[in-house]
Amino acid sequence: MKGLIVKPFAHFIRRQIRKESATAIQDQKDIFYSIINTARETAFGHDHQFASIKNHDDFKLQVPIRDYEGLKRYFDQIKDGARDITWPGQPKYLAKTSGTTSGVKYIPITEDSIANHIDTARNALLNLSSARSDTSIFDGKMIFLSGSPTLHDVGGIRTGRLSGIVNHEIPAWVKGNQLPSYETNCIEEWEAKLDAVVRETYNQDLRVISGIPPWVQMYFERLLSHTGKSSIKEVFPQLSLFVYGGVNYEPYRNSIESLIGDSIDSLETYPASEGFIAFQDSVVHDGLLLNTNSGIFFEFVPVTQISDQSPTRLSLDEVELGVDYVIIISSNAGLWAYNLGDTVRFVSLNPYKLVVSGRIKHFISAFGEHVIGKEVETAISRVSRRYQLKINEFTVAPMITPEEGKLPYHEWIIEFKHTPADLSQISSALDRIMKEQNIYYKDLIDGGILQPLKINVVKKGAFQSYMESLGKLGGQNKVPRLSNDRKIALALLECG
Repeated sequence: MKGLIVKPFAHFIRRQIRKESATAIQDQKDIFYSIINTARETAFGHDHQFASIKNHDDFKLQVPIRDYEGLKRYFDQIKDGARDITWPGQPKYLAKTSGTTSGVKYIPITEDSIANHIDTARNALLNLSSARSDTSIFDGKMIFLSGSPTLHDVGGIRTGRLSGIVNHEIPAWVKGNQLPSYETNCIEEWEAKLDAVVRETYNQDLRVISGIPPWVQMYFERLLSHTGKSSIKEVFPQLSLFVYGGVNYEPYRNSIESLIGDSIDSLETYPASEGFIAFQDSVVHDGLLLNTNSGIFFEFVPVTQISDQSPTRLSLDEVELGVDYVIIISSNAGLWAYNLGDTVRFVSLNPYKLVVSGRIKHFISAFGEHVIGKEVETAISRVSRRYQLKINEFTVAPMITPEEGKLPYHEWIIEFKHTPADLSQISSALDRIMKEQNIYYKDLIDGGILQPLKINVVKKGAFQSYMESLGKLGGQNKVPRLSNDRKIALALLECG
């Protein structure tokens, strides 16, 4: 009955999303002026003379691009309970997340910005249901593998992981479909939580699962071990949709579909503690639709200029296809010219669709090759499909000082579900695809500066052990695909 009731609403949301995709430029302008005017009397607004900002050029002159560290003095005041700092009043929540340079980060989520997270997630699911002409997923259960919903008080503000915060905002009409229970979700230790989720869900009518691919894969393996079944489809015959974000699904697709026993539709989303940026809007995955009418004003800086003193800052109507940009956001959460650290590449300008191409801090350029995340993920996805590989996890690091007399190379540390017999064939195929994508890498190989990449296989469970050693096992945590040094590589090799 719920699926039938939801159907007209899903169709309405799909029409609304199409309409808004056609007015993206005007919506962005409206959001820009709205958030500037709303924050005019805040401490940040006074410091940056918001009252005198008349257009985007004024904004670029008065509000420099900064990351969390650059805005930390404002966030610290918010965390201490001060009001009217970067947005009127106090945030409704603080999303607590780990940072690489700033330690723990506290990202404000305001009463105005919470809809960006909740409504966008709802709309993405409803829109795809309409596109699939199937709203029956709402007649069954949905599993959200997330962090603990336990919240703590920081400066009088409820604080926790974003996925835990979202648990408190799930609409009542979805609550009845949600698994696991609140009590199980509150279990902090991942292994214990996973076992509890399996016990609580194995006999349910599961239709949708949401989570980061490696942790969904772990859940499926534990589920099959618990039930003695040979495929997830035997356990959940109605399972038809996998929702994921933050990690490219393609490297895991073979492994997960092998566990499921069939292919199912997937829905990619691009959520962050700072805002819900984009989502897949069609069954055919041709990029993520930028969330242009949800309280976020976007700017884009060409990757090649992000370290410049005065980089080019483009508004949406100025972007081009096929260029890697660093994404900068200002929003009704009280974030201003905030560098997310992600790089994106537009694949369509009508409507505005993009793919996430990597992280500014996650790359390899030990020799000027500037290899990015999208390139290594594309390579391993294509090779996995060609050779039917099942990969649990992987990461790539430079080997700058190999054994005496040998050229340096890129080391691919891979955890296979089943290690292939001929690794040289796999490494050659990966290397060939990398050279096709990255001319600098090709020149270094062909010029005898680098030798072709090498694969180092680690035992099953090595990545899990590594994450456990950091206290980041489960939930929304993930291993970086690329590092410009060998810290992660060495730690993984010790574990495997």
